[in-house]
Amino acid sequence: MPTEPLHLAVALDGAGWHPAAWREPSARPAELFDARYWADLVREAEAGWLDLVTIEDALGLQTGHWSGPDPRTDQVRGRLDAVLIAARVAPTTSGIGVVPTAVATHTEPFHLSKSIATLDFVSSGRAGVRVQVSARAHEAAHFGRRTIPRFGWAERDTPEVRALIDELFDEARDWIEVVRRLWDSWEDDAEIRDAASGRFVDVDRLHYIDFEGARFSVRGPSITPRPPQGQPVVSVLAHQSVPYRLAATSADLVYVTPHSTDDARGIVDEVRREQQSAGRGDDTLHVWGDLVVVLDDSAAAARARVDRLDEVAGEVYRSDAQIFTGTAAELADLLVERQSAGLSGFRLRPLAIPDDLVRITRELVPELQRRGAFRAGYEAATLRGLLGLSRPANRYAA
Repeated sequence: MPTEPLHLAVALDGAGWHPAAWREPSARPAELFDARYWADLVREAEAGWLDLVTIEDALGLQTGHWSGPDPRTDQVRGRLDAVLIAARVAPTTSGIGVVPTAVATHTEPFHLSKSIATLDFVSSGRAGVRVQVSARAHEAAHFGRRTIPRFGWAERDTPEVRALIDELFDEARDWIEVVRRLWDSWEDDAEIRDAASGRFVDVDRLHYIDFEGARFSVRGPSITPRPPQGQPVVSVLAHQSVPYRLAATSADLVYVTPHSTDDARGIVDEVRREQQSAGRGDDTLHVWGDLVVVLDDSAAAARARVDRLDEVAGEVYRSDAQIFTGTAAELADLLVERQSAGLSGFRLRPLAIPDDLVRITRELVPELQRRGAFRAGYEAATLRGLLGLSRPANRYAA
């Protein structure tokens, strides 16, 4: 029996994480660009009392090639903006956290700071952001402000590419710092709203952030008041030491991709060492494991479904995360075992939507509840509250 209830999230991406999922009989490909589709998915996740949903995004079309677009026309291409989806669906929910993806590499932190602050207002304190870094040359070409050399996956460990990755993650660290300072640039009581005296705002409680870095020079203050949570939840996906360091320095939550319990234990240990080195040893930093999830009535049926989708796609589906095939009870066994390695929660990627999403909410969640490993209702009104994170003090308040 786990000592603490697990945290659970789902990662939403179009019709599911398998490139052929949109061709499943239960899929809704004609609605992928319809707000009601996304609202339905988030409400389904909320019906299972999940902590949060993440919404995938990128600055280039989906592709099977790491280094650039591919010519395929038999897979989903195109997506809606994740932050705008989140702002549309958040008011239709009441308890679940809503965490869109933002690509820090080509997005100004001032713009995203007010977008996520706005999301926190429209969700009544349930916003977060998943910060992503882009090292793809074709995505840089959309903006024309910088040149990123084209390289393949096999070249990722060369000195030149490693130096580039270090630079991009250093930039992401500064990006998060600017965003966080802008969220604090209004004190909580800066808005007076006193019609009788004619005073709406106390300008003495608005602050310049005066950030100067290698990539950003931002004076502030924001044009959006401090968010309801003070600081919306910042999360990152990490696969190796450089992004682990970013998470340990700047994030509240990191998604990692272990392929075994021992692997999970080693990753958690490394993240905690980086957290200590960053001087954040006393802060709460959640480490959650990512899994691609294929749930069915038996492990054989789940495996057969993957094989069928692979045949439709014409290639074997591969992922950075472990692909789990089995029943809800077997997945519950795995999650509880991995919790013993130090993971406090999991972000599940449904292979096909709605099939695997519904099995998560209606089969996995009840199984975990029977074991006393998951909540039976929302115990806090904000995402920070659900994650056990306190509302931070404003760094600029006297």
